[in-house]
Amino acid sequence: MEIFDLVREHALIRSSQGVLGWDQEAKLPPAAVDHRAKQLAWLAARAHELAVSDRWKSALGQAEAADDGCDTVRGANLRQLRREFERASQLPVELVSRQTTVSSHAKHAWVEARKRGDFSAFAPHLEKQLGLAREKADLWGYESEPYDALLESYERGTRTAAVAALLEVIKPALREIAAQAVEKSASRAVKPPAGSFPVPLQVEFNARVAEAIGFDFQAGRIDTTAHPFCTTLGPCDVRLTTRYDENDFTSSLFGVLHEAGHGMYEQGLPADDFGLPSGSAVSLGIHESQSRLWENHIGRSRAFWERWYPVACDLFPQLAGFPLDDFLAHVRHAAFTPIRVEADEATYDLHIILRFEIERRMLRGELAVADVPVAWNESFRDLFGFVPENDTAGCLQDIHWAMGGLGYFPTYTLGNLNAAQIFAAARKHPEIARAIDIADYAPLLAWLRERIHAFGGTLDPAELMESACGGKPSAVDYLSHLRERYL
Repeated sequence: MEIFDLVREHALIRSSQGVLGWDQEAKLPPAAVDHRAKQLAWLAARAHELAVSDRWKSALGQAEAADDGCDTVRGANLRQLRREFERASQLPVELVSRQTTVSSHAKHAWVEARKRGDFSAFAPHLEKQLGLAREKADLWGYESEPYDALLESYERGTRTAAVAALLEVIKPALREIAAQAVEKSASRAVKPPAGSFPVPLQVEFNARVAEAIGFDFQAGRIDTTAHPFCTTLGPCDVRLTTRYDENDFTSSLFGVLHEAGHGMYEQGLPADDFGLPSGSAVSLGIHESQSRLWENHIGRSRAFWERWYPVACDLFPQLAGFPLDDFLAHVRHAAFTPIRVEADEATYDLHIILRFEIERRMLRGELAVADVPVAWNESFRDLFGFVPENDTAGCLQDIHWAMGGLGYFPTYTLGNLNAAQIFAAARKHPEIARAIDIADYAPLLAWLRERIHAFGGTLDPAELMESACGGKPSAVDYLSHLRERYL
């Protein structure tokens, strides 16, 4: 079918972009940023031109006309390709190319501004990204506010009002859980013995853990960057990154567990369908469910550490006299911290609420970019009770705005809710529950492959959740999980 051949050609261009994008984050010399921006912009323009071409439109129409409805996967692919074509065709090639150039420069500027804690150095780049976001939203159209159009790119079928209503409903419970969890943790503030946790040994430990839970190193690797991420460069090329702290080996470990969750989802998608909707993740909320499941439901469990704490003690001898119960209290410690990626489960979603509210205000023109640091600090004080010591620990900590990811943040909380519901559904199977309790994760991963990964993007997120869990998406399991673990 010609349209599927064109989609695969498009995927080759996009995956080539991915290789250059990964290299920009992990290896690129600073002086090469300008040329890399041109390379990425050129590739983005070529990919977009193909995806909105008359040939693509004609091939898609022919495939739709010939579809007899017997092949449900093919039908789902065609429906999703039609949706993607309609959205893509509303964006001029010039805009797509311009955004890629802006993002390349913005990410480099963000790294430098973050080092200095100087938001003013990044502000002009955020102004450009905000302008581009509004342009795209106006071209796509939206029901009630520009944020709708951007959110649709990450979580199809979801509207801003629905997310706002959900957060408003669970916000009081989250604040109550967070406050109680922080107070309880403060009464048992335990830390592992001080001393260096050498990075090479952290690398070894992280790789052993990632392989044991199911990440395939024949089809992936782990590298170091300023901000942890996972990117897929091909059906057998999934790249994870993390960052290291020689005073705390769990920082890189939980980063790897998180990104390995993303990576195992990518490795579980149908490889032969790479580039097609059936070979692609359905949404970021589902993607995030996989990372949070492995990072928190598995990685902070007693069973996990009964298996891996002895290994950690062998690699880091200073842990040998530190009891497992104290270590568990440490990795489940709840505290109000300024850094989202280092936040515990009990306080994490308050970070997302802050970002969601600020993004909406910026997009609606209610908050000027220059006023973001003040607005951030005011909201942070309300939610957390203190103000970050500088912009590096505040509004400069995330790469998302630099890469043009406005509308992305709510998917983290949706992912938390989905992760708890998926994990609860998996544990209803006695053989999976027994295996999890002895740190054997092969049955869990097999279930995820069958119930989540294998569908790719052929179902909408809510449909996939109902299919996998037997019920509509809900916050019940997540709030129960937080209360049980922290209270």
